[in-house]
Amino acid sequence: MPTFENGPVTIHYEEAGSGFPLLVLPGGGLNATIAGLANHPFDPLQEFSDTYRVIALDLRNANTGGTAGPLETERTWDGFVDDQLALLDHLGIDRFLVMGFCIAGPMIWNLLKHVGDRVVAATLVHPSGYTSSHPDIYVKNALKGWAPTFMKQRPDITPDMITEFLDTMYTKRADFVFTVDRDFVRNCQTPVLVLPDDIPAHPYATAMETALLAPNARVSLYPWKENDRKIALALNHIRDFLAVNTPAAG
Repeated sequence: MPTFENGPVTIHYEEAGSGFPLLVLPGGGLNATIAGLANHPFDPLQEFSDTYRVIALDLRNANTGGTAGPLETERTWDGFVDDQLALLDHLGIDRFLVMGFCIAGPMIWNLLKHVGDRVVAATLVHPSGYTSSHPDIYVKNALKGWAPTFMKQRPDITPDMITEFLDTMYTKRADFVFTVDRDFVRNCQTPVLVLPDDIPAHPYATAMETALLAPNARVSLYPWKENDRKIALALNHIRDFLAVNTPAAG
């Protein structure tokens, strides 16, 4: 899998197929990696590479990933957008489709905020979002499943830096989808497809609120991960959505 340098950040990515670009953002919290797509309900690198140029990257500083760089405690979500846009620019890609899982839900909204004119359409698969019933779930998950190993790998990172990073990323933004507000979603004209889930880390109510607010949103079936047949139906919904919104070659 190739890597390239963007200033102090090394970005690890993978491509499959050809056609209009489809950027894929894996799920898995702060440990989101390309390899982790194998454990998702479906792997876009396999499912969509017959039609699209599918491009995926490891999340910066995921413990088992190849993307590494500074821990930007004041630019948490924006640092991830920097990496995503740097990869697209490195590959010479202007406009693109995007699909993301879990933590990528807030990332996609952040992409739409920063470069909405470049995003043709967005698919949010079991997206993360704030839920008042589990207000600190992402911080707890990160402190348990990401931070200890990360600090062992990076002796320059202190517990205080981890606390500041997670506080800026989640606690100070404890509402809705963390990266944008409801007015932004209400005014976002980009076509959006939402595949909701209903667990604390992927709250149904938040996902459905984005779908109800966004003027060009669609929703796939729910629940959709119960069996292979439902996953196949959800994949059909995604393929139809992508086909309708993919610009014609020319």
